[in-house]
Amino acid sequence: MKWQGRRQSTNVEDRRGQSAGGGMGRAGGGMNPLLIGALGRLLFSKTGLILVAGFFLVMWLTGTNPLTLIGQFAGGGAPIAQQSTNFQASPEEEELAQMTAVVLAETENVWNQLMEGYREPKLVLFSENIESACGFASSASGPFYCPGDEKVYIDLSFFQDMGRKLGAHGDFAQAYVIAHEVGHHVQLLDGTLERVQSMRNKLPEPEFNRLMVRLELQADFYAGVWAHYADKYSNILEPGDIEEALNAASSVGDDRLQKQANGRVVPDSFTHGTSEQRMRWFKKGYETGDPSQGDTFNASRL
Repeated sequence: MKWQGRRQSTNVEDRRGQSAGGGMGRAGGGMNPLLIGALGRLLFSKTGLILVAGFFLVMWLTGTNPLTLIGQFAGGGAPIAQQSTNFQASPEEEELAQMTAVVLAETENVWNQLMEGYREPKLVLFSENIESACGFASSASGPFYCPGDEKVYIDLSFFQDMGRKLGAHGDFAQAYVIAHEVGHHVQLLDGTLERVQSMRNKLPEPEFNRLMVRLELQADFYAGVWAHYADKYSNILEPGDIEEALNAASSVGDDRLQKQANGRVVPDSFTHGTSEQRMRWFKKGYETGDPSQGDTFNASRL
């Protein structure tokens, strides 16, 4: 991806090295992933949706059984906001931070063109733990979008683990993750998140899980739409970039992650979609560039 030297978004908050304060459930270096699961259920029902791109990927990376956590929530411009003076990032992480700010700027360029009255989200870089409007989260939560404050939260170590553990390498694989989370912001702005949230306590868990799959696949579709116009407007794609994104989408399919974690697949527990579905909807968004074709909720085939 041709990102070097491009505008960086000013909507980035760098909180790396900062303590989350008196956050709930902290013990030692972070929160046990099982406690994150319980907190996720509480936050979902009382404060809103937490949507985590690659949620099951992170659970696998941290050695947690994903089945126990199903049903939750996956020209250089201005510099990134200053981080804690005590934080020392590696050169590799600093490069990731700069790339992330450029990708966010590219999502702004695209969605401001496609969506009238688009309200740009913030993106928060953090390390170890963070306090958001959706509550406390640790690095094990993975990247997530919080509708309560309209911010995307990312610990950049996730990208390193994504490549090391699942073979989802490349800067465009990382861009896909960011664009997916911004896709959830688009869903907030058009009312989709609110409609899905309103069904949380009205449907049996398997049915609500199927609704969640449609929500996540639409965010994958929007990531593809972004890729279509980012290349059209900014010519950022290089050979192999779309393959990197498709590989990343495949890597975080529910079926693949469940099989790797437990050796079996439980379709009723899916909340993000299969590898094939995630790749197909991203590809459809990229090939069509038409947001109106991403109605996963009424699609006869996912």
